[in-house]
Amino acid sequence: MTTHTLPDLLAPGLRLVSVGLNPSLPSVAAGFYFANPRNRFWAALNASELVREHLTPGPEAMRRLFEVHRIGFTDLVKRPTRGAGELRAADYRAGAAALEARLARYAPRLLWFHGRVAWGHFLHHARRLQPAADWGLQPERLAGAPVFVTPNPSPANAAFSRADLTAHYRALAHYLAALEGTR
Repeated sequence: MTTHTLPDLLAPGLRLVSVGLNPSLPSVAAGFYFANPRNRFWAALNASELVREHLTPGPEAMRRLFEVHRIGFTDLVKRPTRGAGELRAADYRAGAAALEARLARYAPRLLWFHGRVAWGHFLHHARRLQPAADWGLQPERLAGAPVFVTPNPSPANAAFSRADLTAHYRALAHYLAALEGTR
């Protein structure tokens, strides 16, 4: 039985690939990433320097991020849930192996993990490593690409304000620009 989920937005030559923990039920129902109106992704993205245009959440914004800005999207675990508490070790084990294979095929320039939970589960289940405690650039690489970790914008992660998220997204934008030689 196949579970309905969000499709990956991946292709060769992407500048950045966003990696979430797993799709939310509102995102799957709406058909695009970060669809929950309480999710702070879109507000933080629009306030950051990652893209130089204001995007209204929806399929057209996803298309522009993918085709114009060359930002892709995927998840560690593709099974949608109401919350991370519904995921099991088997989900993470299978997800880590599948994610590594997907990313190796496309070789993006930079990977962007949303949250230490996603990054930590990937490292634990794929490499038996513990993640560094810091946000930002990580010492490990994945599919040959540097990894940058920012707080998860989910409404369940209320410890971080929109301003906090925006600051982390700006740091990501600055690192990406330096990586591309545009800063």
